[in-house]
Amino acid sequence: MLLRSILYNLIMWVTVLVYACLMLLTVVLPFEVRYRLITAWPHFQVWLARHLLGIDYRIEGGEHLPSSSAAIVMAKHQSAWETLALPSILPRLTFILKRELLWIPFFGWGLKLLRPIAINRGAGQLAMDQVVEQGRKFLKEGTWVVIFPEGTRVPPGVRRRYKRGGAVLAAETGFPIVPLAHNAGHFWPRRGFMKKPGTIRVVIGPPIRPDGKTVDQILSEVENWIEDTMRRIEPPAR
Repeated sequence: MLLRSILYNLIMWVTVLVYACLMLLTVVLPFEVRYRLITAWPHFQVWLARHLLGIDYRIEGGEHLPSSSAAIVMAKHQSAWETLALPSILPRLTFILKRELLWIPFFGWGLKLLRPIAINRGAGQLAMDQVVEQGRKFLKEGTWVVIFPEGTRVPPGVRRRYKRGGAVLAAETGFPIVPLAHNAGHFWPRRGFMKKPGTIRVVIGPPIRPDGKTVDQILSEVENWIEDTMRRIEPPAR
């Protein structure tokens, strides 16, 4: 797997350099067209991971995805894999992310063209207001909003405090939260160079409606579902 991992990473970085430069030309195109063109790159990376590295995935609970409106997705974050795969799994989406990611040459340029909700995590209430204001706009236009509530990638078996942003957005807008759990970190380590083959389990939970619930109640319901599911799908320790 060493040679395959080297080849995969080489292809990833060469293609992002070329593709990001080409995608700058799409700034004049309608967003729908731009979105399809730019997300072709993560689609390719997921395809390449399957055929070169042997990393595939299986979706469980796809029937829980609402079909009549957009939703907020609160997902486990273990690796870079899910950021590449979610555009293939979900309808048109945007990520809530730290603004520093937009400063990364090439990769950040393409990311910015996808209109993410890029926040200053040190801004406190101002950042929360931005999430609600921009999140409401995206949800109303039919764009799904994805947030990683732990705020950063965490290795398998580790649990961090869940942040309130997604729950506040749901409470303020009335849109449901779709919880999502997966075990990608076992095959694509968050900082490890080496990948290993296997089938990632992506489990989508029933929508959690915010009606009549406090922010803390919403957050607790999301966290309990995700963490209970993680205990079920994490491979046993070796």
